[in-house]
Amino acid sequence: MNNTIKLAVAAALVAGASSANAGIMIPAGDWTLDIGGVVNAYYTHTSASGDQVGLGGATERPNGDSVSNITTGLLPNYLSVSGKTRQNDLDVGFTISINPGASTKNSGIQTEPNNQENRQAFLTFGDKSWGSIKLGKDLGIYASDAILNDMTLLGVGSGAGLLAGNTTTLGRIGTGFMYADWKSQVAYSSPNWNGFSFTAGVTQAWNVQGDGTSSAFSNERGGSSPAFEAKASYEWAGDFGGKVWVSGISQKVEGLQNTAGLKGANTVTDSSDRANAWDIGATVNVAGFGLTGYYGKGDGLGTTVQFAGGYDVNGKLRYLLRR
Repeated sequence: MNNTIKLAVAAALVAGASSANAGIMIPAGDWTLDIGGVVNAYYTHTSASGDQVGLGGATERPNGDSVSNITTGLLPNYLSVSGKTRQNDLDVGFTISINPGASTKNSGIQTEPNNQENRQAFLTFGDKSWGSIKLGKDLGIYASDAILNDMTLLGVGSGAGLLAGNTTTLGRIGTGFMYADWKSQVAYSSPNWNGFSFTAGVTQAWNVQGDGTSSAFSNERGGSSPAFEAKASYEWAGDFGGKVWVSGISQKVEGLQNTAGLKGANTVTDSSDRANAWDIGATVNVAGFGLTGYYGKGDGLGTTVQFAGGYDVNGKLRYLLRR
C-alpha cells in the first residue's frame, strides 16, 4: 500500500524532543529541576493505491480508499520532569515523563487502549571521569541512534491513516529501521573520549508476540535471562560534522505456545534459541544539510517492533535485512 500524506500541519511545538533540552529550570536546594515537553497535532489525509492484506487476511485499505485523521505525529505529546545534583562526588539525576495521546475515535472514550504511555522513569549516577550508570525505564540501547536520526521525528511519517487513537504514528519505523522502544534497564555509559563513547547494559527480556500473519495467533517465547544490548559511536564537529554508530541486541527465547490451534492446538515445545540483531549507521552535516545512511540485520526479532512476528507458526525464526 502506498500512502500519500496530502496535508500535515503542526498545531504546536512547545519545546525540545527530549529531556536533554532545557525547559523551565527551577533551583530546589541542592537540586536543579527541569520541566519541559512537546505538544503537537496534525491533520492528515491519506489515500491508498493497491491492496494490502492485514492481520487475519483482512484488507486494511482497499485501492482508492482514503481516510482523514487528527492525531499526534511520530513524537508524542510529552511532559518531562528531570532533576540533577552533585553529591558525595557523584552526579545524580532522575527523569520521569508522561505521554498523553491527543487522538480518539470512539464516542464517550477519552483514553484509547494505546493512547497513554509512561516512557521514562529512571535515575542516573556517575562522574565524568568514569562514566554513569542508569537504572530504570528509558529508550532502548539497540537502534536508538536510528530513531533519533529519523527525519520524520518532528512529523508524521507512515501509518497516519491507520493509527488514529494511538499515542503516535510510525515515522519510518518498520520501513527503515527497527523500533528501539522504551525498556527497563541497567546500563553503563562511558565518558566521552574525544568523540568516542559506548553504552552497554541488560534490559528486561520481552516475550515474542505472534507470527505476524493472524490476529488470532499469539505465541510467547519468554526470555529466561535478560536481553543484552550495546552501542558505540564516534561524533565529530566542524564544517563537515557527523556521527557513526554501531549497536546490537541478543536475547534468549524459549518455549512456543500456539493458542489459536494453528499447526496443533496448545502445543508447547521446549526448544530454545537466541534472537540477535545489529545495525550500523552514519550521519553527516554540511552547510545546513544532513544525510543519514543505515544498515541492519537480525533474526528472530521481527520487522517493526521488537519480538513481534520474529517467529513463524512453527516456531522458526525469521530473518530481517534493513538498509
